[in-house]
Amino acid sequence: MPHDTTLIGTIVAGLGVAFLMAALAQRLRISPIAGYLLAGILVGPFTPGFVADTGLAMQLAEIGVILLMFGVGLHFSLKDLLSVRKIAVPGAIAQIAVAWALGIMLGLWLGWSVAGSAVFGLALSVASTVVLLRALQARDMVETEKGRIAVGWLIVEDLVMVLALVLLPAMFGDRGDEGSGAGLLQSAAIVLLKVVGFVAFMFVVARRILPWVLHWVAHTGSRELFRLAVLAIALGVAFGAAVIFDVSFALGAFFAGMILGETQLSRRAAEETLPLRDAFAVLFFVSVGMLFDPNVLVEQPGPVLATVAIIVVGKSLAAFALVRAFGHTNQTALTVSVSLAQIGEFSFILAGLGVGLEVLPETGRDLILAGALLSILVNPILFTLAVKRLRTDAAPEPVAAGDAEAPAPCNAGVVLIGYGRVGSHIGGLICGRGEGLTVIEDQKDMAAAARAAGATVIVGDATKESVLRQAGLDEASTLLIAIPEGVEAGAIVRRARAINPKLVIVARAHSDEEVDDLVRRGADHVVMAERETAARMAERAMLTLV
Repeated sequence: MPHDTTLIGTIVAGLGVAFLMAALAQRLRISPIAGYLLAGILVGPFTPGFVADTGLAMQLAEIGVILLMFGVGLHFSLKDLLSVRKIAVPGAIAQIAVAWALGIMLGLWLGWSVAGSAVFGLALSVASTVVLLRALQARDMVETEKGRIAVGWLIVEDLVMVLALVLLPAMFGDRGDEGSGAGLLQSAAIVLLKVVGFVAFMFVVARRILPWVLHWVAHTGSRELFRLAVLAIALGVAFGAAVIFDVSFALGAFFAGMILGETQLSRRAAEETLPLRDAFAVLFFVSVGMLFDPNVLVEQPGPVLATVAIIVVGKSLAAFALVRAFGHTNQTALTVSVSLAQIGEFSFILAGLGVGLEVLPETGRDLILAGALLSILVNPILFTLAVKRLRTDAAPEPVAAGDAEAPAPCNAGVVLIGYGRVGSHIGGLICGRGEGLTVIEDQKDMAAAARAAGATVIVGDATKESVLRQAGLDEASTLLIAIPEGVEAGAIVRRARAINPKLVIVARAHSDEEVDDLVRRGADHVVMAERETAARMAERAMLTLV
């Protein structure tokens, strides 16, 4: 090779093998996360064949964390964050304390020092941002009460870990004076001041500048420039937060998204970043697999099982008890506890720092990595079991934004999916005639507009059978699919036809291929925007020639 292609090789190997393993996982009807993790093991340094650059993979994975937290922030408001502070702050701190104590006991039992055991316990106490958010998003739970509690809990954990990453070098670094009580208090005070300074900067300065920049770019009419602006804001704020204020990339990206989420362009910003978010999230799971040495399962099966038990059982039971103690339902407690039953990126950073400071033995890092991989692998299974445990006859998952419980199934004759530019016109015409209409929409602002127009609104992902049933599709007469995404529309048509064979389905498409696909899947009528526009324009032209 005439020049270094390490970065390209890492991306190609990571995404290529991840695709093959995810396709296999899909075939076997298991979570694609299992395929991503296996792909990481295959291209990692502990298996023969091609070895990707682990350091580069971890940095690429960090971009995935940034984009994912930015996307969550776009759908999160300051009001949502403050609404769960009374449970998220004490709950997260108490749960960290329980997991920390369990980790210390295991470390001491393995013969490690108190300091090493403490670092080990701390690494087991913090959940992975990517895993938690992917699990919530896959089930339309980010904007429910349970989702807000879990995200708020996660943010508190991140802040605690930021403090820990600063204090550990002060406690165990080379300079002895930094290990004094006064030095630790000074370090802690500086960290807290930086966090407060970052939050103040975001809500006093960035809150005025960032929306203005995005609106200005939107008015240029350039989609490419808008996409670039969104990515620059997400990555730039995250990087600046880490470099200037010493907070985590994820926290900086979350606040950037939350500020832009208050604008009318939040939906468009979320759509523009979605492909990159998904791609880099895959690289995160691949990077976890690359760090894992399968030999640890054979050499230390007992400690590995104990580590996984602390993560999956100990943390979950503590979180469940804490959420119930604050008066929330079993449903909320189970969802929050299961979502936290894994560890990830902060755990790797703590493990690396502990080994670098010669506090944590390398065996501890191996156990942390094994615990991370196994808990991430088990987490989707736990989530599925939790959902089945909480399933009701009407709907397995509540999908109404801001509601703790799901509303009763609707019985409107017409169901409309999507309330964007096309859907809002359709809804206005139907509601304007006094007809009953149920709208399925996954964006809060669009859902609010549909509700204001007089429609019954279900907030959720229309590709899920549970959401379609909640909208009363089994008794409806007509289904109108107004979303522009052909792939999602095809999945909706197939599921809708299975639910109600007599249903009249009308969908929109943008190409002949999409028309053929929708008809093949069961759509009765497909409206192609380009054809309708051409027909109307030709009709107008013919009138002028008469």
